[in-house]
Amino acid sequence: MKRSFSTRIRTFALAGAALCAAAPTLAAAADEAAADAAPEHAQQDAEGGLVDIVVTAEKRETNLQKTPIAISVLGTQDLANRHVQSLSDLMDGAVPSLRIAPFFSRNSALTVGIRGIVPFDANQPSRDSGVGVYIDGVYLGRSQGLGMALMDVERIEVLKGPQGTLFGRNSTGGAVSIVTNKPSGDFQLRQTVGVRNFGGYSSETHLDLPSFAGISLKFDGLISKRDGTVKNTLADEKDFNAFDRRGIHGAALWEPSSRFSAQLDADYTYDVTTPYYVQLLNKNPAAPALAPIVQVQPDRAKTVDIGVPQRGNVGETWGIGLHMNFNASDGLELRSITSYRHLEQDQWDNGIGAHAGVFRPNANFARYSLASLRQEQFSQELQALGSVGRLDYVGGLYYYHESGDDDAWSPNTMRWNADGTAATPLPSLEAGATGPFPDRASTAKADSYAVFGQATWTPPVLDDMLKLTVGGRYTHDDKSGRLYKVNGADAPYSFTFTADRFDPQVTVAFDPSNAVQLYGKWGTAYRAGGANSRSLTYRAFGPEKVSTFEAGMKSSFWDRRGRFNIAAYTTRYTDIQIDFSATNLDNSNRTTLETVNAPGHGTIQGIEVDASIAPVRGLTISAGYAYTHGDLPQAANPFRAGAIQDVFVVYTPEHAGSASIDYTVPVAGDTVIRAHLDANVAEGYRALSGEDTMTDSSFVVNGRLSVAGISLTRGANLELSLWSRNLFNEQHLFLRSAAAYAAGGDYGIFNEPRTFGLDGTIRF
Repeated sequence: MKRSFSTRIRTFALAGAALCAAAPTLAAAADEAAADAAPEHAQQDAEGGLVDIVVTAEKRETNLQKTPIAISVLGTQDLANRHVQSLSDLMDGAVPSLRIAPFFSRNSALTVGIRGIVPFDANQPSRDSGVGVYIDGVYLGRSQGLGMALMDVERIEVLKGPQGTLFGRNSTGGAVSIVTNKPSGDFQLRQTVGVRNFGGYSSETHLDLPSFAGISLKFDGLISKRDGTVKNTLADEKDFNAFDRRGIHGAALWEPSSRFSAQLDADYTYDVTTPYYVQLLNKNPAAPALAPIVQVQPDRAKTVDIGVPQRGNVGETWGIGLHMNFNASDGLELRSITSYRHLEQDQWDNGIGAHAGVFRPNANFARYSLASLRQEQFSQELQALGSVGRLDYVGGLYYYHESGDDDAWSPNTMRWNADGTAATPLPSLEAGATGPFPDRASTAKADSYAVFGQATWTPPVLDDMLKLTVGGRYTHDDKSGRLYKVNGADAPYSFTFTADRFDPQVTVAFDPSNAVQLYGKWGTAYRAGGANSRSLTYRAFGPEKVSTFEAGMKSSFWDRRGRFNIAAYTTRYTDIQIDFSATNLDNSNRTTLETVNAPGHGTIQGIEVDASIAPVRGLTISAGYAYTHGDLPQAANPFRAGAIQDVFVVYTPEHAGSASIDYTVPVAGDTVIRAHLDANVAEGYRALSGEDTMTDSSFVVNGRLSVAGISLTRGANLELSLWSRNLFNEQHLFLRSAAAYAAGGDYGIFNEPRTFGLDGTIRF
């Protein structure tokens, strides 16, 4: 039986109280057992205080507690404890204000949002997301490919709120910055192999070679595979929610002197996924009859009701990058980041299966959503960082070019018999087609130029406790595209978008002590305009803009054993890009969308808390909370003349929280036992901007138990870990719709069932 959100919150609170109640007992044991230990990847320093967290949110390395931005950080050990192998594993809410979800049922494309700004459909070359995702400072322009496997990540920084000055356009909600480990110049070999349920296995290899002639080399490779979690009963077809992720990466770091370095990176990833299974949750008694064999599945299904053709979604990404750093003087560092990336993604989604339509004798059904996208991008960023007296500054130039094309087709794959008691696959996709291939096709390109700068001044007053920061970014955007196929016919549609934009930022920070920082920040950002290739006309829409005021406090206490950060913000959200849908228009399978800019403005307000405490060495308790409330303006539905429709914030619970406990106990020598448990809670939300239908609340628990530092021969050591995600096999709907396929009833997608596995890691 489903528990109410208030019950889940009470359970969450009781769990936290239990952890706190247990802390003294655990503390005594930890102090006795770990008095002189400082295990590898510890969350505490040698004195038992919380380790300093270094971030690069301001383009330079700074202490998290001295950086006046709301930031959450997941480090190497945090990612291992939660068994995070791709961004999709953060769907459970590890960072409460960060919301990640697949685009509808597609595992191959992720929707990423922060603070209620969650663009649902950025799957087209002519549209952009509202949260910038970066790997080592390189912007990733498409939502396709974001589910790729992560390779040797040092940390993930979640920068909350608009980052228009230093990170540019399309960061209206914030930015996700993924930082990978660099070549060390010392010989290091780390090999991990693992097995998991659902027929899964994995292997990761990370090799650092000793430096020679000032050159350090690093190589990474991984394979991660799992069968589907929902069985497809059609013979020789793939199950639903499966993945096969593979990747390789190489880096060469050249350091001819202490003043100059250049790192060349190359990577390739290959991902094969299948979509989530979309279930019929109930039957609409007023709707026409469905086929007798169509089943209502109100709980998470293990097997589909009707097997359908399903192949894997294949994604390939590769790229090269060059990072150069030159210390021109003691007060000036020059940087260059050059990158080229290429993406190809094919999507084969039959997750809705038999449900998307009423029964008709001997009719074709089971819409196969086929789509492909090809994209390439080039970016060049130049930065200058330095200090002059009491002034610290960063400035730079940025250029980004992107070109891409996409096409889509929606043939049927199955045919009913005369009375709906059986169904058979069609002999070919052409046999189920409602029109010629493709249904739609488009091409688009974009060029963006920017100049940015930010300076922080420490005036000679109040014992240097006051800091004033002023920054701004000027951006010029040119975008254009053609929609040359609509409903299978040639089309003449095109769009152009040109904009000049200046985004300022002002921050005042006051440090009354070394342990406390108070700050206020105001800044703006914008999401570029474009066009919707799912539309009938490809008409251009304009940019959307945000202006946010944020006030916060960062504090450390109890001799750095405790940390408490809080931020409150209010966002003015204008010209919001809203999608309106018309399904089965003109008796075709094609889903038609039109995007408009909503008039007026909306507001999003919230509070965020991050806290950690280390009562004794070896024991760390952490928690996070996000309150997000949005009121968006109504907008005119272009498919219904004169219809004004409510608009909702999507994929964003009003209340969400996460808590974890980490306990490390030395055993003998370098051997330690590590235990981790985290709980993530959220209330329901709306998954579609134009539909007032709520999803379920959620309460997901993950755990990991490991024994590390087991000595082997030749200086090697072994770590064995047992892990589980969704430990208690909780189920909740993360997408629910009463309108998208309303002919039959409500439809939805459930979260993943419990997964677990055993990993072994050898380090040399």
